[in-house]
Amino acid sequence: MTAAHAAGPATASAVRVAPVQPAAVRRKVQAWLAENDGAAALALNARPEWTGEPVMVVDDTQVRVVPCPTPIAARAALHDRGEGERVVLLTDLTDADLGDGVLAHVSQQTVRSVEPWDLVRQMFGRAALDPRLVRAGRWVASALGDFVPAEGWPAPPGTVLTRDHALRCLAAEVLGVPADRLDAAGLLEWTLDAPAQLRFVALPDAVAAGLTEYLVEIAGAAAVAILGAVRARHGVDAIPLGLIAGLIWPRRAGDESDVELAVARTRLEPRLNGTRLTRAQAAAFHEAAEAWVYRTMDAGHRAEAMRVLRRAEAIAAELDVSSYLARSVLLPAGFEQRLRAFADAVRFAVPAAATAVPAAVAKAQAALAQVEAHRAGKPVRVETARMAVRLLRWLVTPDGPSPATLLDALHRHVHEDGWVDRARLHIFAGDRDRLVAEAYHRLHAAVDARRVRHDQQFATLLAETTAAESPPGGLLRVEDVLDRVVRPIVQRGHRVLLLIMDGMSVAAATKLAESITSTGGWRELTPGGGPRTGVLAALPTITEVSRCSLLSGRIASGDRSAEQTAFRQAFPGGVLLHKGALRTAAGAALDAEVLGALADAQVPVVAAVVNAIDDALDRGDPGTAAWTDDTIPAVRHLLAAAQDRVVVLVSDHGHVVDREQDAVVRPSGSSENRWRPATTPAGDGEILVRGSRVAAGGGSVVLPWREDLRYGPRKAGYHGGASPAEAVIPLLLFSAVDDAAVPGWADAPVAAPGWWRERLAEPAATDHLPRARRAPAVQPQADLLSELDAAQAPMAISPREPGGEAARTRPAPAGLVDALLASDLYKQRRGTRAPLPDERVAALLRVLLANGGRATLDSLAAQAGVPAHRIAGMITALRKLLQVEGYPVLTMDPDGETVKLDGALLVEQFHLESR
Repeated sequence: MTAAHAAGPATASAVRVAPVQPAAVRRKVQAWLAENDGAAALALNARPEWTGEPVMVVDDTQVRVVPCPTPIAARAALHDRGEGERVVLLTDLTDADLGDGVLAHVSQQTVRSVEPWDLVRQMFGRAALDPRLVRAGRWVASALGDFVPAEGWPAPPGTVLTRDHALRCLAAEVLGVPADRLDAAGLLEWTLDAPAQLRFVALPDAVAAGLTEYLVEIAGAAAVAILGAVRARHGVDAIPLGLIAGLIWPRRAGDESDVELAVARTRLEPRLNGTRLTRAQAAAFHEAAEAWVYRTMDAGHRAEAMRVLRRAEAIAAELDVSSYLARSVLLPAGFEQRLRAFADAVRFAVPAAATAVPAAVAKAQAALAQVEAHRAGKPVRVETARMAVRLLRWLVTPDGPSPATLLDALHRHVHEDGWVDRARLHIFAGDRDRLVAEAYHRLHAAVDARRVRHDQQFATLLAETTAAESPPGGLLRVEDVLDRVVRPIVQRGHRVLLLIMDGMSVAAATKLAESITSTGGWRELTPGGGPRTGVLAALPTITEVSRCSLLSGRIASGDRSAEQTAFRQAFPGGVLLHKGALRTAAGAALDAEVLGALADAQVPVVAAVVNAIDDALDRGDPGTAAWTDDTIPAVRHLLAAAQDRVVVLVSDHGHVVDREQDAVVRPSGSSENRWRPATTPAGDGEILVRGSRVAAGGGSVVLPWREDLRYGPRKAGYHGGASPAEAVIPLLLFSAVDDAAVPGWADAPVAAPGWWRERLAEPAATDHLPRARRAPAVQPQADLLSELDAAQAPMAISPREPGGEAARTRPAPAGLVDALLASDLYKQRRGTRAPLPDERVAALLRVLLANGGRATLDSLAAQAGVPAHRIAGMITALRKLLQVEGYPVLTMDPDGETVKLDGALLVEQFHLESR
């Protein structure tokens, strides 16, 4: 309020007053007309200057605004007004200066003050003013008058116009952002609207500074940088600049002294209107920008997000900080840098892995974690990197002794080398980056060196066993599957779906089995509930020999007609479906006759030949295909229709993929790709195989055991040779209803080998394992906790024992587990919960303690000897058992795969300190 107004009607000489804004005049006129006093004029104490239109229409009344620096100008304005027109006199004269003659025509016969806060009260329904609002400064009152929306300001929720309500309304109107979106996310979204930013840039400095201060208050520290970028006319780059901030203000304080970073920050300041960000402001700016990218990608607007990411990379180049892009989990170039760093680690680890030095492999694992954490990585490239680490872990695991029998060699392929082949195919497909590809090439060569030895050992045993004509014993041959696997199931009263996946290798079967059991509807069965087994193909490993032998129950060679005849003889009521029978008309997943056969209780066995994999050997790319029940629709549909049948899934033979430039082509007298008649001696990479199980070449053929050798024209993949990838047939059994459906078969354990699913840990300072000590009958809490600390120390890595799990963990403290099982509280809770055998509880806890209190479900199942499909239910039961009064002794990570045990809380909740 001005001094003149505070003293009442002016009587002294005129004082210097501020100019008045058109919006303020309009508001005073509205209030005047509402008084309905009939006066012809309204005199306002203001500088006699007017930049608006000379005539405004307010509530259907025409009002002329006239600057009046002298009494004569005021009289002239009154004299010249039109009929029905009202006049506003803008004057810095006092009442005495104007004189009674003029004042007689003026409302209330006095010059009124244009007090901004009075206008504010008027605009907000005559609400009382929050003193904090007034203390904010006159810029608020002026801005509220200048930017009043057409529908007026929203009324305050109470009788007092609070500072927050007024400033929030003002900021929302000025920015064009809803009042409830005035946060960091809303501000970043606003920066994408260039015209809205121009309005902000045009604000008077006091208004811009005041709104910035308020927005920082409610939106957080990120608003400092966002609005600074807008004021510097770089608002459209606010999100990219936020991403860059995370690179040049790293979270680790140790990087603060980096001269290059200091220079980059200085270069960034002009883009933020000269603002020098604090670490907290930069972190908030970065987090808000990352969150915007996440939301945009999750909403399906990937192209918009990628545009922003590319712009951020361009700015990084301008600021000369491209070398720091690996710190970002979003920028695509950062992923490339992380992947190259990973490739460097792989390149370094390959020779170390080959000599069983795990430290370098553990570093490659750590580099993989950085690759996996990046959001811009292509899933296929990340998966290839993941496979590379698995192969390194396999290489660092010392090779076992040579297999003594063909059965041993077959099981090595099922349990180990088939998984190696699955990972090796990813590495063979490689990566588009030259440096990454070179690292993968080295790794592939190291893996091949070991796999070649295994292949030769297998082929040698295959030739010796075939020539010896010895009884198979425990070896399951393809001609034995109907009698030794399928028939016992039928005799037990169960119906069977025999799925014959033509050309499926063990490597392909590992992925298909995972997809079938992933939903929980099917459980896998294995012999005795132990490891998987496999089947030996007939020779040569071609369809007309091995599949006909499978369906005939003896070594035979023939076409589909011969297979049908032989199968009907083996199972008179059975149905054999080849590719043509599985084709359907438009709109149907399966033919009605197929569905009828599967549902018919009088059909003991339905056998279906699915050619998807074998077809890919000619026309597709079997090396990179992910064979699942999604990519092979026939499998998905057949399984859905066969819920009450036991599923026996086999192939007739496996396959190898084409080695492209590494392939070796040799002449042959036949048109076959992977076998030839024994007309000339076996050469390098070949072996002579003869015997009654050889159904071609008069019982004597030469088979290549090296995967890179072929005789015929180039294709995507081949079969017919003596490598285990071709000669070992996967055998998988599934049941949806009865885990005792197959005599001698039970719930399967985790199939993947330890090196596939378990990380290596960095070696401890000493590799010596602590000696296990006998726990006394009564053990104080301090001792228990010291054992717990010892168990949770970094894991040591010891060589793999032949034929068993890798010894990757320290022995769990027996005292802690024994004390728990003996405690009264445990016994009480065990009696009120679903029964979980003490030996299961002990096994699970020992695994968790030995792994530092953390383990994946697969690792828990494998190390505790729990069937794979039961582990989730057992952890749920164990969680309830240990969760005294709701305390989280046992929890699950957000990934849904990692179980965590709080050992100290376990001791406390079960009062183990008293034992």
